[in-house]
Amino acid sequence: MSLENKEKFEALQQVIDELRNEPGALMPIMQKAQDIFGYLPEEVQNYIAKELDIPVSDIYGVATFYAQFNLEPKGKYIISVCMGTACYVKGSQQVLDKLEEVLEIPAGRTTKDGLFTLNATRCLGACGLAPVIMVNDDVYGRLTPDQIPGIIAKYRQ
Repeated sequence: MSLENKEKFEALQQVIDELRNEPGALMPIMQKAQDIFGYLPEEVQNYIAKELDIPVSDIYGVATFYAQFNLEPKGKYIISVCMGTACYVKGSQQVLDKLEEVLEIPAGRTTKDGLFTLNATRCLGACGLAPVIMVNDDVYGRLTPDQIPGIIAKYRQ
């Protein structure tokens, strides 16, 4: 185990020790674990389960039920594709399809190089710009699938 990982597990142990006897401690422990590690890898889920004496399936169930938890690391650039009604009607599915093709990953995954995470989201609140994507805090509106390669190339530089 690397020194960095050892320190992270020590920090997690501190959180568990502080919260273990609190009612409803699992969610706050998982949130802190994700803050510490950046996501909830299997190793961390197993550690929490062992420390709280609960089945790892309980941890996994919570992690997969709530969208705030990530089971894999997030990329440097988080791409959110709006799939709300206005965006969908104006072609967001085709934009998402093109992103999946260019990035070679399905929605909900991170590229192998760790650069991009692709998410389909319910609404980004920019209906007048439909279809819309966000790359971190940058908003791109009135998109067509043909524009996607150029947008991705900008972030690969």
